[in-house]
This record gives sequence, C-alpha cells and structure tokens, in this order.
Amino acid sequence: MRGLFVTGTDTGVGKTEVAAALVAGGRARGLDVGAMKPAQSGVEDGLPTDADRLREAAGGEDPAALVCPYSLRAPLAPAVAARLEGVEISFAHVLACAAELGRRHAALVVEGAGGLLVPLTASETYADLAVALGMPVLVVARAGLGTVNHTALTCEALRARGLAVAGVVLNRATAAADPSEPHNAAEIERLGGARVLVSLPHEPDARLRGRLLSDRLGIAVQF
Repeated sequence: MRGLFVTGTDTGVGKTEVAAALVAGGRARGLDVGAMKPAQSGVEDGLPTDADRLREAAGGEDPAALVCPYSLRAPLAPAVAARLEGVEISFAHVLACAAELGRRHAALVVEGAGGLLVPLTASETYADLAVALGMPVLVVARAGLGTVNHTALTCEALRARGLAVAGVVLNRATAAADPSEPHNAAEIERLGGARVLVSLPHEPDARLRGRLLSDRLGIAVQF
C-alpha cells in the first residue's frame, strides 16, 4: 500500500497536524491522498477530533467509520480505553478499513496514537500495525530537550521490526525557546541514523501554521 505511517515519540508532539498537512499538501499537488486514524481516545461530545481533522484534509468524502473505526472517551491508550468501555478493537477490522481506504485513494496517511509501542488492541501495538501495513514510517518529535533520546529509540525500534524510517519531523509546538534546539537535528541524525527532514518553527496562528506545515512537508516528504 502506497503511503506513510505517522508515529510520534510521545503524545502531544503534533502528529495530527503533521499528518493532516501531509494529506492536504499531497492533494494540493494533485495526488489523491486519503487519511486514517485507526483509533482515537479522549473523544468529547461536540468537539472536533483528530480523525475529523484528517478526514477534512482528505476531502471529507470517506465514511467516518472507515477513517476512524474506533472512537473512545477515556483519554488513555486505545487498548486501555476500549477495555474500560467494554469495546473490543479488532486488528483485522482495522486492516480491512485501511485496505478499503487504500483502494479509494492513490496513497494513504495513517496516524498512530502516542508513541510506537502504544497498545492498539489487547495483543497488538501500533508497531504491529505499521508492520502489517508495510508503510515507511515518519517520526514526529519535539524540537527541544529530550528529543534525541526519544527519537533515536523510536528509530531503533522501527528498524528492529524491519520498518523503513522515512525521516524525522522536529515540531516546535510552543513559543518557548530551548538551547538544545540548534543541536538536536545533527545529534538525531548521528545517533538515530535517520534524516531530519524538517524543523518546524512555532506559529501560533493555526491557519498560517497549517500552510507552513503543508509547504515545508511538501518539499521534504514524498509518498
């Protein structure tokens, strides 16, 4: 299946905005890109979700149940939230939904939840999903202190599973500067063996940030 699997070094690193920008940017360049969020948690009534953002970026025509087969309320790892809610997440069903989206589109962006080893089902993690899909993996990481260790470990875990690392996106989600930032990309490339494709600056205006993400990622990331 043509596309990219987007994982993060942690929760809250900007995976959804990076994934949505990849989808929107690809479509703006004429490529029919679909989007998928296999499971999301922390869903609140009446509030837009990560899956909503991805579905909108992909044109808004795919059934919501394909884009996100499982939506859960508790702000926990999907497998944990599902267990508390009496829901069984079926790995086979997730793969079937991904296959259908793959038939509908020329390429597919699949966004994980949290980090690579977050449990998706009672027996599979998002790493298992990435292996099953066979997609290159894009790693989204914080720009500041601590990112070298987290990113290098994530890249090591990907390669141990035979997965190709498409590259790393360093995402500065806050305005606060960090003295480690000028050095982190080089250290990640040296220790993690993965190319840092983009270092994204902070931009508080959501519309401008989305445009910046699409432009920068469109140049750096190829499906």
